Amino acid sequence: MNQSTPEASPEASPEASPAVPSAPTVVLVHGAFADASSWAGVAGELLAAGIPTLAVANPLRGIANDAAAVGRILAGIPGPVLLVGHSYGGAVITVAGASAPNVVGLVYVAAFVPDEGEVALAVLGSHAPTELATSLIPASVPPSEAEVELIIDPVKFPAIFAADLPIETASVMAVSQRPVVGAAFQEPSGPAAWKTLPSWYVLATGDQALGIDVETFYAERAGSTIVDVDGSHAVAVSQPAAVVEVILAALDAVG
Repeated sequence: MNQSTPEASPEASPEASPAVPSAPTVVLVHGAFADASSWAGVAGELLAAGIPTLAVANPLRGIANDAAAVGRILAGIPGPVLLVGHSYGGAVITVAGASAPNVVGLVYVAAFVPDEGEVALAVLGSHAPTELATSLIPASVPPSEAEVELIIDPVKFPAIFAADLPIETASVMAVSQRPVVGAAFQEPSGPAAWKTLPSWYVLATGDQALGIDVETFYAERAGSTIVDVDGSHAVAVSQPAAVVEVILAALDAVG
């Protein structure tokens, strides 16, 4: 087999042309009321399998802002990327993936999958109601009505967000929520990456936050490969192996 040598092709030296990973990097984007640590179990299994993985900090300042922040991270990753988004993070990867040329696929985990111009609250309001909307409370005294930050009432959080986790774990998650700006759920979404990229959807059959009706609507409209997992909205925390299995299938398909 012929191989180039540094003498024959000095342009190929590591200094002149850094190696580009051939396998996609998995970029994990958390949703509202959580942070990147919610991916700990998933990221741990991916890293143990030798898969390049990055769990990013989602600012939770609104879809356009958050998608731009994730997009800046994607621009610094050499080679292809598989975007994975949980909950509100699904809205972020939908927009970020539409403008990042290195994104090759999308995995939604109990997530929003908006169409361009769509508002999350409108979709939630057109399906079977859950207790999420009535359980949101201000995280602090806002400087203005437009800047109110929301969390799930910590007393209600375990049942709504993490019903299949031990109460001790769910209670810690409840008091360590990252608030999301309320306007994020009323902001029209941008271009939809799922219209041009393959997608997979982890449908949490015990989800009490989005609800199975909303998840099914999103997944079927996007034409995603749907995998049902018996888990709560926090399915990535409670069932990391099942989520990893879907990510691996997506990697195999796009790799």
